[in-house]
Amino acid sequence: MVTTAHHQVLIVGGGTAGISVAARLKQAGIHDIGLLDPATTHYYQPLWTLVGGGRAPVEKSARPERSVMPKGVTWIQERAEDIDPDEQTVSTDRGSRIGFDRLIVCPGIQLDWHKVPGMAEGINTPQISSNYRHDLAPKTWELIHTMRSGTAVFTMPSGPIKCGGAPQKIAYLAADYWREQGVLKDIRVVLVLPTPTMFGVPVFSEELERVVARYGIEVHNSSELVEVDPHNRRATIADHATSTKDSIDFDMLHLVPPQSAPDWLKATPLADPANPAGYVEIDKHTMRHVRYPNIFALGDAGSSPNSKTGAAIRKQAPVVAQNVTASLTGSAALPASYNGYSSCPITTGRHKMLLAEFDYEGTPRPSLPVIDTTHERRDMWYLKRYGLPYMYWNLMLRGRA
Repeated sequence: MVTTAHHQVLIVGGGTAGISVAARLKQAGIHDIGLLDPATTHYYQPLWTLVGGGRAPVEKSARPERSVMPKGVTWIQERAEDIDPDEQTVSTDRGSRIGFDRLIVCPGIQLDWHKVPGMAEGINTPQISSNYRHDLAPKTWELIHTMRSGTAVFTMPSGPIKCGGAPQKIAYLAADYWREQGVLKDIRVVLVLPTPTMFGVPVFSEELERVVARYGIEVHNSSELVEVDPHNRRATIADHATSTKDSIDFDMLHLVPPQSAPDWLKATPLADPANPAGYVEIDKHTMRHVRYPNIFALGDAGSSPNSKTGAAIRKQAPVVAQNVTASLTGSAALPASYNGYSSCPITTGRHKMLLAEFDYEGTPRPSLPVIDTTHERRDMWYLKRYGLPYMYWNLMLRGRA
């Protein structure tokens, strides 16, 4: 197959990671950058939790992709279908074969609705929703807004997912709304978590224990949704600690699907052969592929063991930009290193938020001086609702934060 185009740096994916790193590479003086993505709309996905909780309009989460594309970057509106690291080419759905000197892989991850029996069918039924889809987040709010009694179940799958705190956030937003309406006492709120504790970092886990106690939420730790019967409105929960299963009849079910690398990426030589989820096998500090030195990855599709959040990408993007730039100049050593920083802004109520910041070792890494963000705070709510979206659209996507 003939190569139809060639770029000094080719980026696969025009989401948070792709746009952020493209902007930084332009600032570093790299002029021949191609960005491969067919999307016409760019989403600020963290807002979907607030949409589902009735605290933000869904329209605020979307802008035209063209409006966030860095000037001077060649936007290729095609979908990647294969990567040949030896030939240094990417093949697309339209038959293009694009060559590269350096490749940055950041196509995001896919939602595997089919992996749990009944989930793919159930998501389209009246009592089931998910904030992990733009079109469904308003449905979540409608279910919460109209519920006055019964059982509400909120689930989280095992394995890495986008924004690991999101399955909990919506449960707290819902419970706080029901508390305000005076109906929380009539609603059984069930939170199903695959982890043995509320959060992987003890200081934040302890705070979240106090939150669930305040709302009277029934938490099933070390547990996971394994089947949905949408017509009988029944969820089957497996308790991995006791190897038992329990069925819960629900009036509302908020689902979070299992997630993995895109199927086409799993089939490439870039995927980590030891991980069936198919993430790009990279060095967790330099973000460079462990077997192909001219290929880098960041964001949700990379194998680095950090929480998959936009905050992680904000710290990864400058590392990738610096290391790609250095590699193009012939430098043997890569100058920048990522320490695993991630941040999870967890809404604990309709007016409060806990900002969990930590690194690879699970060590808290607070970035705001003076303010104690290990406890839920009202001022942190304004950061979540207004500060972070502003920073995303105006600074992060432009390579300035």
